[in-house]
This record gives sequence, structure tokens and C-alpha cells, in this order.
Amino acid sequence: MMTPVKKVNRFFMLLTAPFFGLLIGLWWHQPQLQLDLQVSQFSATPGPVQETATIKEKLSAASEAASYTIDSVSASAKLYKDTTRTMNELVHTATAQTARPQLIYNRRITSKLGTPSEVISSDRIRIELYRLNPGNYKAYALKIKLKDPEAMSMSLAEETSSGAETTMQAVSRHGAIAGINAGGFADKAGKRYPLSTTIVGGQYLYGFEPTYKDLSFVGLNQSGQLIGGKFYNRSQLDQQKPKFGATFVPVLLKNSTKVPIPQKWKQAPGRAPRTVMGKYKDDQLLVMVADGYNEYGSSGAALEELQNKLFNMGVIDAYNLDGGGSSSLIFNGRVVNHPSDGNLRPVPTNFLFFK
Repeated sequence: MMTPVKKVNRFFMLLTAPFFGLLIGLWWHQPQLQLDLQVSQFSATPGPVQETATIKEKLSAASEAASYTIDSVSASAKLYKDTTRTMNELVHTATAQTARPQLIYNRRITSKLGTPSEVISSDRIRIELYRLNPGNYKAYALKIKLKDPEAMSMSLAEETSSGAETTMQAVSRHGAIAGINAGGFADKAGKRYPLSTTIVGGQYLYGFEPTYKDLSFVGLNQSGQLIGGKFYNRSQLDQQKPKFGATFVPVLLKNSTKVPIPQKWKQAPGRAPRTVMGKYKDDQLLVMVADGYNEYGSSGAALEELQNKLFNMGVIDAYNLDGGGSSSLIFNGRVVNHPSDGNLRPVPTNFLFFK
């Protein structure tokens, strides 16, 4: 009888017999076992080391590009700076050359006036005061450069009860630095009215009145240039774009030519205090006020004398303003001339200059 132990041993023997048989067979024949490994070529995905190398290469290329860009920008900036400096030098030279003829011209006309006794200068205006003594009369002159057209205006004394005020009152009321009397006037019913065509602030005071009896208009246009002369219809004057102006008689110079003075204005009066205004070819203004102790022909200047004086000083256009007791010159807060009435005469209009 087979015991349980024997049964178990027999089971394992039957189970492992094929395996041992295979091992014994292999050992007996001893076949040569060869393992051929064929390494195939393949594309490997970059690992961390390769990625770092690639990044370094790109950073190096970017650094080189940035360095080139910085160098290019620096070179461009230097070129721009050098070009700008050169252009500024050229502009400065051109400006100096452009201003040179103006300086030469200004020296030439100033030399005929002498040395100014006083000068007022700002970014808006330059006024030089001269004292003249040609021999037959004494006079004062203002050479005025308007840097700003708004630095000159004409006041109208219509606010006063008599329609007139002295030049000093007008200067003080408007805060001007200088002033002269302007156009003529007519008296009626205790009031003074500006004579003929008068323009204030670009508006006609009484409308346009054609030139008559040798009267002439004188004033400034919108660009700050002196305009004047005889106008027989409104369109003629409007073409000049007047900003303000007044009327008196006569015209003394036009386009560097002496205008014949009507005989009656040579004689009545022959000599008198006078106020005249003209301009040079560079648009600087020249004002002359001649002194005289009366207005009846025995003192002051003759119109022909002033005409010749202005012509010889290079003035191209000139006009006679109201004279006699009306002649007034205010400069820097004081009366410069010697009014023939002993005091300043109230007048309807005054030309004012502002610092």
C-alpha cells in the first residue's frame, strides 16, 4: 500500500520530469548559443543636455544680434546728433547772414539821427528817442520797431464829455509807454470830432469819406505796417486792411518820392509846431515832433523842411499829422516837447505805443 508521502513525491517527479529531460538534452548536445545584437540607427529625442546646448546657442545668437543692434543705434544716434549740430550751425550762420543786411541798413539810418538819448526795448517793441537841432528848428524823433503789431494802437476819446483828451491822458488811461497826437478834428457844439475817415479797431467810426481838400488817411494795417495816402473809394482803403487810422493833410513822401505840397499848406502857417510820421523800407516807424512857441507862422518848422529831413534820412512814406497846439510827444511818463499852448491840448485821437 502507497503512503501519502510517496504519493506526493511521485506527483512532483511526474511534474518536473519533462523539465529535467530538456536540461539533460541540452547539456548532452551542448549547442553554441549566439546572440547577435543588431543596433539599428535611430533618431533619438534630445535629452536635457542637448536642450541646454541648443538654448545656449540661441542665447549666444541673440546676444550677438542685440550687440549689433545697440552698436547700430549708437551709430545712428551719433550721426543724428552730428547732423543736428551741423544743421543748427548752418541755420545760425544763415540767420546771421540774413540779419546782416538788416543790421547794416539799421546802422545807416540810425547814423543820420545821431545817438539816442533814451531807449525802451521789450519783446514787443523798441523805441529810441532822439533830439534833433537842424538849425532852423528843434525837434524830437522816435524811431520805432514794432515787433508785435499789437504794440501800437489809436485811442478815441469819445468816452469824455468833450470827445477829447490830452495825449498824456490817453497814455495814462491805456497804460502806454509813449504817445503822439494823431488826426485833425472839427469843433461843434462844444465837442471835438475826428476829421473825415477815422478807423478804430478795424471799424469805420462815421463810415468812409472820399478824399477831399488834400486830406490823407494814415494808420496801421493788420500786419503792423504803416499805410496812408489819398483814397477816393472805400474799396481802395479796404484793400490795405486798415486796423486803425486818422485823417489830416498833406502827404509828404510816397514811395521815396517827395509829394508836391499844396501852396496853401506852405503858407498857412509857414512855420509851426508839427507832428509827422513815416516809415522806412524795413517798416520801422519814424515820428518827428517839431517845437514852436506859437502856431501862427513865426516859429517851428516848415513842411518842406520836414519833408527834406525825412527824405534825407531814408524815409520812404511820410504824412503830416495835426500840428500847432495839438503837437504832443509823451515818452516814458513825461511830456518831451514844449506844447505851444503852454499845456497839452485835448484832441480826439492819439497814436499809442505799448511796451
